[in-house]
Amino acid sequence: MGLGGISIWQLLIVLAIIILIFGTKKFKNIGSDLGGAVKGFKKAMSDEEKAKEEADQKQIKQDDADFTEANNADVKDENKSEK
Repeated sequence: MGLGGISIWQLLIVLAIIILIFGTKKFKNIGSDLGGAVKGFKKAMSDEEKAKEEADQKQIKQDDADFTEANNADVKDENKSEK
């Protein structure tokens, strides 16, 4: 039993007819084009992930700097009130 009631033999017959119509060279081209598209998609996803991580790291550094600056301002205010 194959996909949705289609047997393996029916699939092989359809594949053989397609190969007779288009030839094997077209299949090689389609395969390489499809492989290139998948490779490009994976690269784009990887680049997007890296950009997101860099943005997150930049935000964390900015938050740390803001926190440190706020704490330094509080310490300066406390030092002024002690004098």
